[in-house]
Amino acid sequence: MSASGPQPPESPQPPHPSRTDSHAFEDVVERLQAVAEAEVLTLRDLIEAGGATSFVPAMMVPALVIVSPLSGIPLLPSLLGLTIALIGLQMVLGRRHLWLPDWLMRRQMQGARVRPAMARMTGIARWIDRHSRDRLGVLTAVPLVKIPQALAMVAGLMMPFLELIPFSSSVLALAILLFAAGFLSRDGLYIIGGAATMALAALVPLVIWAQFVG
Repeated sequence: MSASGPQPPESPQPPHPSRTDSHAFEDVVERLQAVAEAEVLTLRDLIEAGGATSFVPAMMVPALVIVSPLSGIPLLPSLLGLTIALIGLQMVLGRRHLWLPDWLMRRQMQGARVRPAMARMTGIARWIDRHSRDRLGVLTAVPLVKIPQALAMVAGLMMPFLELIPFSSSVLALAILLFAAGFLSRDGLYIIGGAATMALAALVPLVIWAQFVG
């Protein structure tokens, strides 16, 4: 019989950025739909509903809003893009606790506008969850995972500059959702898809500029 003396405590290990269940995206959307029952809600309400203690769900929330028809609200994509950039920066730096400025978290939205937008996102969330696999895991592990984390940060920073160009912010937000899917499910294929989608978003203003010049 082995000795049963006190064992030294194990050092806490940070959770893998991509470990989750098979309904992660749908669960987040459902929580957002629930909190949107309020007449008026803040960005803080949405972030906390998505999972305020976890970086990836916190990044998913503003990206889901921007992909939805709510992206048509003036200045909202810019504010949410800055939120995504701050989250991405903290992921790159390896912070354990998420911090966002209070003035940003107090941004208000009408629940009546959020509810139908989130209802439309349910199908996208189910599709992402259904097609997630454990593929190309090297792209979702340190050190290579820092690359898509940095790309998500850059995508967020680009949104204020592209807000006046139709669909650009939504395409960037879709790229961020694909990155988040890769982080959550350890699916490197989504990471590649996110990078490709981000490149497509960068081409949109170039194409529009070429049409004006030509």
